[in-house]
Amino acid sequence: MTFTELCNPIFVQSIDDYHKTDNVDTPINNPYALKTIEYYLYLKNWIDTVQWHFEDIIRDPNIDPAAALVLKRRIDKSNQDRTDLVELIDSYFLDKYKDVKPLPDATINTESPAWAIDRLSILALKIYHMRQETERTDVSAEHHEQCARKLAVLLEQQKDLSTAIDQLIADIEAGRKYMKVYKQMKMYNDPELNPVLYGKK
Repeated sequence: MTFTELCNPIFVQSIDDYHKTDNVDTPINNPYALKTIEYYLYLKNWIDTVQWHFEDIIRDPNIDPAAALVLKRRIDKSNQDRTDLVELIDSYFLDKYKDVKPLPDATINTESPAWAIDRLSILALKIYHMRQETERTDVSAEHHEQCARKLAVLLEQQKDLSTAIDQLIADIEAGRKYMKVYKQMKMYNDPELNPVLYGKK
């Protein structure tokens, strides 16, 4: 089994579990053993799924400004949780392949495995919601056709991205590529680096 053959069904499972209630306040019920890679993949997609719906809600033109501010704070926290989890998943790969000696001509990839997996998780959400659009009964045939074409592209993209991720992991395992992970160092969350925050001291 390739890594994306592990990922993709877990992402679907998480999305389906969320939509049993379709409520951003639904507590997560992660079915996998704590601290396993499956646990982290499910958690990663759950965070993405909740945030997807946060982003829908905050775009309501009639949202109460006070409620919007509270939601913006939740989105900020969700973004930080997402980043932290991506870095944790990269730590899994770093540990797994720590004894692999890169070949003399080994190259570095444009992104780490976990950031590519992050895109795969978001892609699973796009596929789920675009498929929903193709099943709506309150829209025109043209809407269905447009969304069906977009869905086909998303499915092709999922296949291509899955292949690329599995190739990257195989290359790391074989020493043809090496991992180098840079922490995100987001400045706007840091009271020592955001001038709006440290200026208020």
